Amino acid sequence: MSSESPGFELPLRLLLAFRVLIDELHTELGRQGHPDIRPMHGFVMQAIGPHGTTAVELGRTLGVTKQAAGKTIETLERIGYVQRAPDPHDTRRKVVRLTPYGLDALTRSARIFDDLRANWAAELGADRLQALESDLRKMTPATLWRLDTPGWFGTL
Repeated sequence: MSSESPGFELPLRLLLAFRVLIDELHTELGRQGHPDIRPMHGFVMQAIGPHGTTAVELGRTLGVTKQAAGKTIETLERIGYVQRAPDPHDTRRKVVRLTPYGLDALTRSARIFDDLRANWAAELGADRLQALESDLRKMTPATLWRLDTPGWFGTL
């Protein structure tokens, strides 16, 4: 009997680690005034970015349909994270921008992720965490931001 883990365990453990971090992030975001934000909203708000975007561009970036992007925009608008306004360069288009509340959520998320990383370093040891991160950098593409994950999963 081999002491090695089966091949399928690695992706499941990586996904589980992602899930643990995201769940902890959202618990803390809820405590800090953002109880309605959901994990997929982070991908969407990152894709909207500091300069805004349109529903078509958002769908393309996320790898989902314009309709799926539009529904998510509606949800984020309803809970105060984004606003839509006419495009100053083309009045037929609407630009989606983050509100101050949306920007606050992203700023808090960054700080919380730093705290979560510090917790992992305390638990595993800073050197082991740095080695893990280094190894993951070797095994993954250099491009950190794969915002098309919602489309890759097939849902938004």
